[in-house]
Formats: sequence, C-alpha cells, structure tokens
Amino acid sequence: MALMTKEQYLSSLRTLDHRVFIQGDPVQSVPDHPISGPPAMAMAETYHQADQGNMKPLFTAKSHLTGETVNRFTHIQRSIEDLVKKILMLREMGRETACCFQRCAGLDCMNTVYAVTYDLDQEFGTRYHDRFLDFMKYIQSNDLLPAACMTDTKGDRSLPPSKQKDPDQYMHIVEEKNGGIVVRGAKLHITGAVNSHELLVVPTRALREEDKAYAVSFAVPADTQGVTFIYGRQPSDTRRLE
Repeated sequence: MALMTKEQYLSSLRTLDHRVFIQGDPVQSVPDHPISGPPAMAMAETYHQADQGNMKPLFTAKSHLTGETVNRFTHIQRSIEDLVKKILMLREMGRETACCFQRCAGLDCMNTVYAVTYDLDQEFGTRYHDRFLDFMKYIQSNDLLPAACMTDTKGDRSLPPSKQKDPDQYMHIVEEKNGGIVVRGAKLHITGAVNSHELLVVPTRALREEDKAYAVSFAVPADTQGVTFIYGRQPSDTRRLE
C-alpha cells in the first residue's frame, strides 16, 4: 500500500481494538480522548510530514527490503547518509511539534533487533533474522507504527530477574509451543505504545544463563488478546479536563 496520510493513521487508531485504561476508565478511542489525544496528534505529524512535497526527501526512504518508498521512521539505516537524514528528521519533528513525538525508540529498536538477529544467525545458525525481515516487510508495506517496549518494572533492583519474588516484574516466557511462545510480565511502555499498531518487545538489562526465560524479544499487534495498557499519570493531564 502507499504511505498512510495523517488522517488514515488517526482512523487506524480509532479502529484498533486495544484495551486501554486512563485514570481507571476504559478508553474507546485513543486519539479522541482529551488526555491521550494530544500525544496521538504528535505521532500523526510523522505521517503528515512524509506526505508533504518539500519534506518527502527527508521523511521517506527507499526500502532495501521491499524496493518501495517507506516512511523513514520504519527504515533500516544502512549508510552515513541514512544516519544524517535520521537526525535531521528528528530535529524537524522537534520544531514542528515542540514535544516528544514518540517514534525515536521504535525506530532505534527496529534497527537494533535487525543487527542483533543477524549476528545471532551468523554465530548460531538460527533463523531469527529471516523472521524479523518478514516482520519489517509487513511494517513497511502497510506503513505501520511499532512501539519499543523495553523497560521492565524490575521489582527488587538488587536481584536479577530469576530471583524476583514476583516473576512478572520482568517479561518472561512461561510456555513454549509449536506455534510460538506464551509470555507474562509488565513493561513500563512509552506513551507512544497506545498510539502504535505493533509492540516490539526487547529485554531491559544484561542477563545471565539462569535468566534465559527473560531473554526474549518478540512483536505482537497492540490489540492482541491479553495485552492491557494502563496509561501513566502525568502532572498536567487533568488540565485538559478542567
């Protein structure tokens, strides 16, 4: 499909059937809620800029995976020019929104997992990189927005994940099946997670052999059954309500 417009992105959020709570109440539409709406509009600006003629060279790139023009926020950086344009794009977004536009972590996470899965396959003969390439093609071809889910709640920070009294303080595998894995745990997601189509999960700290159940990275749609978002309290939130 072609690049999404700002309006198409906001419409896609309205039809996303994800489970979001703000101040204890369920949210029917993230971009239309007075608290979560403004961050969604900041995210939408990344789509708007890619749709502007004078900004397209900066906000879009040609994918080496699909051969199509993609939003640079879903692009795998493969050259010095890519890195320079990334920084210039982030600066432009800062000027346009004057706030956090929430896509930096997802962009960096995709590029990191791209490199790490390649190294894993080279060393251990696994097929993680091929799977991740399929995920990236899906993201780029549909102009979707993945959020980076990295920070765990950690619990007792003096203890490693496997020694926690409550194992769900860190995301971990509880069951392995032929079709995949079953996981449990909490992530302290960034604001952009409720504005995203996909969740890209990675570990939060260095892990040891005894913590191998916690050494897990995966991606799921944001509206996957079993995923619940609790929107964090911010000091100025209620000003929009008052």
